[in-house]
Amino acid sequence: MTAPLMPKATAVWLVDNTSLTFDQIALFCVLHPLEVKGIANGDIASGIKGMDPISNGQLTRDEIERCQDDATAELQLADAKRDVPPPKARKGARYTPLSKRQERPDAIAWLVRNHPELNDAEIGRLVGTTKPTIQSIRDRTHWNMANITPLDPVTMGMCSQIDLDEYVAKAAKREERHQKRLAREATKNGEVLKDATETTAVTPEVAADFTPTETPATEKRVDDSNVFADSPTADTSEDDANENLRPEDVFKS
Repeated sequence: MTAPLMPKATAVWLVDNTSLTFDQIALFCVLHPLEVKGIANGDIASGIKGMDPISNGQLTRDEIERCQDDATAELQLADAKRDVPPPKARKGARYTPLSKRQERPDAIAWLVRNHPELNDAEIGRLVGTTKPTIQSIRDRTHWNMANITPLDPVTMGMCSQIDLDEYVAKAAKREERHQKRLAREATKNGEVLKDATETTAVTPEVAADFTPTETPATEKRVDDSNVFADSPTADTSEDDANENLRPEDVFKS
């Protein structure tokens, strides 16, 4: 669907002057419903003056009344009296107004903390900054790091929720492809990690090694009464030998 001229200004006017739902306004202005809710709460586009889409011929009052009566209906642009070429796709870094440039480090810190899957180029396109600035905030070496407070760039008006969701979805797909590629390489090299239940399971061979052997027979108990019962001592044999000696044998030369 073609967006109206100055979509945020048109959304501001529709929020203030109609009873259309956030979804209807978001669909007509090609915005995210959360952005329209932020406009209604005064968090987004607080300094933007609303533009009447009826006076510039983009909407008719009958079309607005039709959609107010039916919450499921969609606003349709009126037929243009002149052929307006569609806007060209913007390339390169996003332009950030001077009033918002001091808040870019806060937006970068929020994106780095909440969406670590985004690379530097994607963050740079979202908030219009440079890679050295993003890297300094990642490394916490930024000169004003102590005063940086992470803030949502959508709330500050630096990017739209649709653009942020698109970049996050692309980054998630890229990370999924990266994980699949690593899994294929690990499978190819035979480095597939096994489950812990498999590596710690006891195989029959290992179980056999740890099978307890038979307990040896109980040895005969030895006490004080039978310590010397079975074996004669050297002193006893010497006494017996001395008893058999005769006096003449002792002094026999």
